[in-house]
Amino acid sequence: MKVAIVGASGYAGGELVRLLCHHSAAKVTCVTSRKLAGTPLDQVHPHLKGFTDLVFENPDPEKIDADVAFLAVPHTAAMSIAGKLLSRGIKVVDLSADYRLPKETFEKVYGVPHTDYFKAPYGIPELHRKECKNVQFIANPGCFPTGATLAAAPLAKYANTVIFDSKSGVSGAGDNPSATTHYPNVGDNVNPYKWTSHRHLAEMKQELAFLGSKAKVYFTPHLVPVNRGILTTAHILLDEPMETKEVEKLYKDFYKGEFFVRYQMPMLAAVRGSNFCDIKVESEGLRVVAVSAIDNLVKGASGQAIQNMNIMCGYKETDGLVAAGMLP
Repeated sequence: MKVAIVGASGYAGGELVRLLCHHSAAKVTCVTSRKLAGTPLDQVHPHLKGFTDLVFENPDPEKIDADVAFLAVPHTAAMSIAGKLLSRGIKVVDLSADYRLPKETFEKVYGVPHTDYFKAPYGIPELHRKECKNVQFIANPGCFPTGATLAAAPLAKYANTVIFDSKSGVSGAGDNPSATTHYPNVGDNVNPYKWTSHRHLAEMKQELAFLGSKAKVYFTPHLVPVNRGILTTAHILLDEPMETKEVEKLYKDFYKGEFFVRYQMPMLAAVRGSNFCDIKVESEGLRVVAVSAIDNLVKGASGQAIQNMNIMCGYKETDGLVAAGMLP
């Protein structure tokens, strides 16, 4: 199966190539970049030297030759590409935000008109596996909503309030340097940002509502001095008290059979480089604290995108993704 990665020069694009090198059926045959056309991919992603001889291209979407395309492009860019690929029978997994939300919500959150809207499955496989089978297009979720939603999902319908507090590695900001990601501003520091207005909150609200929750949902992210990972603490306030053993059973039953969700103490190092989400809970009665850990570039982006491709195309869901984290 031929795979194209549109926008392959960034961290997510590099992760897609790295992971797909180990897939049994998918072969990356096209990597695109407007600025880097003609440049060997391993000059931008040196860790992939010896694994690929791909060279960046800049083809029109009408000329991309692939069975599946991943859109690893900035938000608002995918809407000008997706329809052209779909019209040619190419399956698409979109890593941008363009199709994660209803049209009106997207336009309000991102402040731009959506020029080519259609409804798409929201690709958290543990929640939407049925919707993702045998489709042509999947909207891959944001990194924060993935860790947060998985942390709260089993208790969503019992909650009246959910407060998400997330700590994210610097790679979540992308590969373009800025004052925010400048090392002296990040090292030995913890920086909250967009305290009440982060765009990913809309996805969290959407998914908890899908799970039958009527809870009020709040979210504050923090930037921490690590390269990879998101640790999310969910404070889940309940209408009726639950003991820790009861909540633990609820979580274990909810995720029974889910290979990529593990019930154990969440540690960023234990999931780094992997597609796993580690979760653990503790209750004090009316408040449950659920903590999750994911790699923002894998389960939070490229790994989950490949998981969605596998479901979409009928491959084993774990194909290309069976790798342990890199502790320490």
